[in-house]
Amino acid sequence: MAVTSLSKSRFLAGLQCHRQLWWKVHEPNAPELVVDVKQQHVFDQGHEVGEKARTFVPGGTLIDLPFDRKRDRLEATERALLGGAPVVYEGSFQGGGVYGAVDILERKGKRFDLIEVKSSTKVKEEHIPDAAVQVYAARQAGLDVERVEIMHLNRDCVYPDLGNLFTREDVTRTVEAHIPRLPGEISAQLAMLEGPLPEVTPGEQCSKPHPCPFWNRCWTEKPEFHISTLYYGTWKAKQLEAQGVTSLLDMPADASLTPVQARQIRSVRSGRPIVEPSLRGALERIESPTAFLDFETISPAIPVWRGCRPWDRIPVQFSCDMVHDNGASEHYEWIAEGAEDPRPEMARRVLEACAKARTVIAYNSPFERDCLRMLAIGAPDLKDELTALEAKLFDALPLVREHVYHPRFAGSFGLKSVYPALMEKNEYESLAIADGELASVRLSTLLFAPETIPTEERAALREDLRRYCALDTQGLAEMIDRLREMAGIGIHYGQLELWSGPLGQAAVFISPRGPSMRNQSTRRVTNMTAASRTKRPIEPTSSASSSLVSTT
Repeated sequence: MAVTSLSKSRFLAGLQCHRQLWWKVHEPNAPELVVDVKQQHVFDQGHEVGEKARTFVPGGTLIDLPFDRKRDRLEATERALLGGAPVVYEGSFQGGGVYGAVDILERKGKRFDLIEVKSSTKVKEEHIPDAAVQVYAARQAGLDVERVEIMHLNRDCVYPDLGNLFTREDVTRTVEAHIPRLPGEISAQLAMLEGPLPEVTPGEQCSKPHPCPFWNRCWTEKPEFHISTLYYGTWKAKQLEAQGVTSLLDMPADASLTPVQARQIRSVRSGRPIVEPSLRGALERIESPTAFLDFETISPAIPVWRGCRPWDRIPVQFSCDMVHDNGASEHYEWIAEGAEDPRPEMARRVLEACAKARTVIAYNSPFERDCLRMLAIGAPDLKDELTALEAKLFDALPLVREHVYHPRFAGSFGLKSVYPALMEKNEYESLAIADGELASVRLSTLLFAPETIPTEERAALREDLRRYCALDTQGLAEMIDRLREMAGIGIHYGQLELWSGPLGQAAVFISPRGPSMRNQSTRRVTNMTAASRTKRPIEPTSSASSSLVSTT
């Protein structure tokens, strides 16, 4: 059947890439188009923002019909407009080969203002064709649209005062300049859909303005050490690839490289980790007792707790491993429960966990710094203590980036790249939750929509979240020991003990000799059975592995 009209979303997909649109139309049930939990969370946040925006333009008629009932939606919109509705929400229009639903249509005499609601905190480039195609469809259907606005979230809004939650920006002039291009592009897309899959060279359009769901169909897996893995060298890699250089192994001798890039090239050419002599001095800045700290956060589009702004990252879970001079370690952890602001309680528990630490190690510590500052906003009576704790932060990311490179880093210094390479194992692969984005989505659901999770699954979800956060700190402690060994200092942190029993709201485990503690009040429990604990010794790397380390 010939395609005679495009929805707004499909038109925008075609604007990004004709190949993407072709697959979306001809393979609507493709596995790549199945919405996963992360995407659904984005959609849910967008719907929440859209609903909230209507309260700022009140008195309207909502076209509350399923989007696949296009004809019914068009007729309901027409009735609302003929009936004199001052505002119409989700009004639908079709004309000129496109179909769309307008977020808010506000009557101004005989003319209308068209308002597109976005959950971003600013107008983005991709918002212009989005609004333009809506205006085009509405005008083709006979509506007189005079003004176009993007209504987006306002970062200056601070809970509990949501009176300035949104900002409305006039984009009429920019949209009007874009509209003349639409008829040609719509015709081109419709004509393309009548033919076979179009040939399109992969490029920036595969990720901008949004990642293409069909990425893997167009991009073949690149060989190890491909030039695109050059650290922080996207533009340079493109230039080199255009000159025929496809591998880091073939990097020209006269190439201008940063120190990190030069270390990367030395490492991949030698096939060995490179350890700079300066690593030892950098590690000696770490003072004992040492705490390893990690937070997991949520980012509500619409703030819900005091002092928060749209999209603030708010810590709701933490893991901390406290390691003493004698190698004994304690593990602390806590996950919020319920929709009440968790920051006062979490602040107290974080301070308790790190109380004896002289150095607090985090990986990419600006994130932990921001989390501590967010805790201080929620617990102002503990601000001084949290500020003092912030001063103890030590960032392990530059420790690796400025002194070490392993061929298996593949140009990335993220913990999920560095840990498996240095430790020669990847425990994240066995986790049900193995990345921060998914953890954030699951935490949001657990806190604000627990009724959507079957009761029997909630405990398992909390345990999955606990294991992920705990691995970040326990793995970081192991990794620092590995770096000490590589620098010729020797293992310092000994062994950590991992809790494998049921999850409580807080936990402390003392290893190797002390009693274990685990419950909401963090009190000692001396009768914990051995079966509920597992010890994971950190074994020295074999001499064969050590011989791979180069300090040149």
